Amino acid sequence: MTVRQALDALVSEGVLQRFPGRGTFVAPPRRQPSRIASFTEDMTARGTVAESRTLLAEKVRAPAGVARALAITPREPVLRWRRLRLADGSPVCLSDAYLTAALVPGLFDGPDLPDSLYDELASRGRRPTWAEDSLSAGVATPEEAALLECPEGSVVIRLTRRALWEDRPIEISRSVYRADQHTISFQLGG
Repeated sequence: MTVRQALDALVSEGVLQRFPGRGTFVAPPRRQPSRIASFTEDMTARGTVAESRTLLAEKVRAPAGVARALAITPREPVLRWRRLRLADGSPVCLSDAYLTAALVPGLFDGPDLPDSLYDELASRGRRPTWAEDSLSAGVATPEEAALLECPEGSVVIRLTRRALWEDRPIEISRSVYRADQHTISFQLGG
């Protein structure tokens, strides 16, 4: 009797699902993670105009750490795309992304690079479906300060992202945001 009452309570809370004739099973999560937003989408949601300036776009051999994060063999070809990201013409972010070259063939072949990486990945049917992000605070290096047009030693937000398409890592990126120009928000559930 006690077990039946406990199961009924878990069904009513949505933790379990009951299927007549089949049994009682663990229910899928009711909350879904937030959609992964690109820089362009994030700036648009904030009411600003996003721009990018490509600082570097090259095909290179994957360094060991990048290869590990992308689940590829070391020295396998990857695309490195380093960009200065602007909001309403002001530098906000310095982004350095590595992409698995085999998953985005020809990305750097045309005369123009895409405005939004995630829009380009979506057009190829490979938009990231989930990501692992890591945040930390730091101070701007001399190079970062010059590019972001802030005093050397200014507080910055460092965001490392490993983005996956289905279960395949497609992008690893390290971004540096001006802390005085950008806020990172999260949706959390309990």
